[in-house]
Amino acid sequence: MKRRTSPIAFLTMILLGTISGCSAGGENPADIPLPQGSEPMTLDPSAFSTVIDNAYWPMKPGTRWVYREIDGDGTEFTAVVTVTFDTRVIQGITARVIRDTVFRGDQIVEDTFDWYAQDHDGAIWYLGEQTAEFENGEVASTGGSFEAGVDGALAGIALPGDPRVGMIYRQEYLAGEAEDNGAVVSVDELVGVPAGSYRDVLMTRDTVAIEPDVAELKFYAPGIGPVLSLDTSGGSGRSELLRIETVPEGTGVGPLGQPD
Repeated sequence: MKRRTSPIAFLTMILLGTISGCSAGGENPADIPLPQGSEPMTLDPSAFSTVIDNAYWPMKPGTRWVYREIDGDGTEFTAVVTVTFDTRVIQGITARVIRDTVFRGDQIVEDTFDWYAQDHDGAIWYLGEQTAEFENGEVASTGGSFEAGVDGALAGIALPGDPRVGMIYRQEYLAGEAEDNGAVVSVDELVGVPAGSYRDVLMTRDTVAIEPDVAELKFYAPGIGPVLSLDTSGGSGRSELLRIETVPEGTGVGPLGQPD
């Protein structure tokens, strides 16, 4: 275990040094309008597709990522993220349903349906989620659930189509509940995780407007998707990719708490 995690600890020290010199803000190229804060944007459903082939996070139905997550207390979890064959219509946009299930041992602690669609510029939009936290096999909370267009919730960008250093964007918005933002920090990182070693990796810095002490670095490998995330403030957790699998149609579409 020590030998496996030590490269990540070393990477963390390097990145913290890099981030300390970066501005928290940025400027978006004028030709690429990205959502900001609570600003509304008119989304044309005809400009979106469930074919998500963004180079940094391709979501082909039947793809499954398996991650090891360790929180700030050292508790280990397993996160299973599945691109289902299912879709859901949000604000007239047909979105791909992604299933994200977190286990502690063999017990589900959180289960979520996320809804994504890609626009004609290659940007992946996040349109909401239906989530539940579990205790002793029972739903303890559904806090965090939201749907773009409902109760003032706004869609955001999960990843820009052509990420450039300095880009900033809203990831999701529901006043007082979900105010997450992203910024592109680098597009040429080197990352090693149990699933493999990757170069030309995209690094983003994610922050939460209503939790200013929280920040996270996320790393996306070309052709693979998210491979690593590191809490840089407000915690010391991390998530690393263990493997990628292919699963048959029908996987991950059961009700919350019963993923398969």
